[in-house]
Amino acid sequence: MSTAFRTSPLGTGSGLLLEPADGGTAGIAPADLLGLLAEAGHLLLRGFGADMDSFTDLVQRTSTSTTLDPAREFHSDVAQKVDAGFDEVGLHTENGNSPFRAHLAWFFCEKAAASGSQTTVCDGYRVWDALPEAVREAFRGRDIVYSRYVAEAQWRVMAQHLLERPADDIDAAELSALAATMPGTEVTPEADGGVTYAFRTPAMGPTLFGTRTSFANSILGPSFNYEKPRITFADGEDLPAPLLEEVAGTTERLTENLEWCDGDVAVIDNTRVMHGRRAITDPDRTIYNALSFVQPPQEGGLAA
Repeated sequence: MSTAFRTSPLGTGSGLLLEPADGGTAGIAPADLLGLLAEAGHLLLRGFGADMDSFTDLVQRTSTSTTLDPAREFHSDVAQKVDAGFDEVGLHTENGNSPFRAHLAWFFCEKAAASGSQTTVCDGYRVWDALPEAVREAFRGRDIVYSRYVAEAQWRVMAQHLLERPADDIDAAELSALAATMPGTEVTPEADGGVTYAFRTPAMGPTLFGTRTSFANSILGPSFNYEKPRITFADGEDLPAPLLEEVAGTTERLTENLEWCDGDVAVIDNTRVMHGRRAITDPDRTIYNALSFVQPPQEGGLAA
């Protein structure tokens, strides 16, 4: 492990704050970053003099590939501005309601808010351990399904990224064929050029770094740029209100704030830790995010 930085606890869970040792500003090696992330679940890097270029470089050096949110514009090769209105954003994993869930979610705070507006984090390990046994039993061996309509302009951006061809050269039937190769995924073309997709997945399971069960999903998450998805069990049954209330109550007790400073960078294990946001009270707050994949460990965790 490098001696170029020091670590200290971040919140009441296993998260870590990383700061330069002895006032230095040396970067963090990807192997060190991933090693710490495997234990901590989320990291906040402070005092390294980060800017958009160094943030982009860190994401690219650490990752094998990057992905995107089709509804956001790029501000570098990897970074997209976080733009989800001003209301509070519920806990979710990024792209967790689709087959494109990234391994890592990254954030770069260019300008911190003067008040409120914190990013929230909630460790799925802690959630699974704290949920009542009846709730855990309801989700064991019983997948959930997210389904919703996606407008043509949005699915074309994602398809262009996946197929590495101009968006106008891709038709919905080709997207449907691609979806058929993805476990649990169906895409149905609609008459207006949009598509409806259904994605089946467990609400809990192993993570990128290990086999311990994490409750990390998007059943409480936002739909700012998209139609709100319908979320059911795989047999079509709606998730019962009391079940969702138990999940919401447990996650609320375990949710912590990331208090941003200018130049901070956060990286989250998107297979383990859910994130969200408190209501925006300072519209000048400026945060960018990136989504990426890394090489999973050889043993345990999710498959490559």
